[in-house]
Amino acid sequence: MANVSSFRQKQSTIFVAFLVTTFIVGIAGALQSPTLSRFLTFEVNVNSRLVGLFFSVNALASIVGSFLLAKYSDKQGDRRYIVIFCCLMGIANSITFAFTRHYLVLITLGVLFAALSSAAMPQIFALAREYAVKTGRNVVAFNSLIRAQLSLAWVFGPPISFGLAINFGFTAMYLTGMCMFMVAMLFVAVFLPSVEKNPTSQLNNEAELQAANQPLWKNRNVLCLLLSTVFMWTANMMYIIDMPIYVDVVLHLSDSLPGILMGLAAGIEIPVMLIAGYLVPHLGKRNLFFIAIVCGLIFYLGMIFCTGKYALLALQLFNALFIGIVANIGIIYFQDLLPTRMGVASTLFNNGIIFSIIIAGMLQGFVSEAYGHQVIYWIALVMVAISLLFCTLVKDVKTNVG
Repeated sequence: MANVSSFRQKQSTIFVAFLVTTFIVGIAGALQSPTLSRFLTFEVNVNSRLVGLFFSVNALASIVGSFLLAKYSDKQGDRRYIVIFCCLMGIANSITFAFTRHYLVLITLGVLFAALSSAAMPQIFALAREYAVKTGRNVVAFNSLIRAQLSLAWVFGPPISFGLAINFGFTAMYLTGMCMFMVAMLFVAVFLPSVEKNPTSQLNNEAELQAANQPLWKNRNVLCLLLSTVFMWTANMMYIIDMPIYVDVVLHLSDSLPGILMGLAAGIEIPVMLIAGYLVPHLGKRNLFFIAIVCGLIFYLGMIFCTGKYALLALQLFNALFIGIVANIGIIYFQDLLPTRMGVASTLFNNGIIFSIIIAGMLQGFVSEAYGHQVIYWIALVMVAISLLFCTLVKDVKTNVG
């Protein structure tokens, strides 16, 4: 009886450690990203073209760096050590930005450290999935709770980031980020488990094993899911970039309304993620994706035709359903399609988001300047509709929920 009690206590400690680690790494990222353009403009004193170049180079480097680490992690090595390495790179990145104001150093050395540290979150999700399978936990519910911590971090992180940068300076802000990575590294080293990779036990036959191990570019289901999520995230990123300007310049509403809209959507997303996680065994991932995409279509139609404050507030329910379901179920969907490559699967989902940011940034800037802001939401609506078409080509895969 004592052994059972001790085992349950250990499992509870590990579960809490996963939650805390995800939250802290999320906070570290949420501290640095929102104020980066401000830092480059006012501290490094570069023009908008160099700011844009930095964001593009940083995003591309993150895609490459995290994918290479993911491939390595799936073949060999303890994921804990890889997460610790990523946290060390995050510390190096924070120190570089805290004490350097030279653009060339930041776009080379700083970007290198940032690219390697960006793999931390996908690796944590991969480790969490492998641990849940090994211990017989409900995989979807476990992932939902952990994913909610990342959303929670982005509720608190940006206000803290701006508060630190404005009141205490960027050096203090980046050193705070460094401390976050140090705490996360400690939690990983002390509390997170070492999980032996045994993905083939989840597969039913040799055909499934061959399908899971085939090259990504030959895997139609993975490619279609990736394209579906890229179109969805690009629509969402275009909205996030354009909406504050659209609300002010076109709709002539309150300056504070964009922050309220984003905060409301983020707040609703957290329970949506948790509920979606529990609905997976009953509705299936593909059906939940369909529900999310329909909510996305309603949301962007609303953004085109609704111009009042309260209508925009009401639309955030559909926005939260759209993003909350995709953000939670998407990573599980990739993992189920690539059960022998958890690191690659988690990283593909993450890199799809990063790639979407690049596309959205270029499209929003060009389209809004040439054709006006409202056209952005017509394009977003078409993108979500295209994502629905790609989603229909992806097979539904049952998740082993434990």
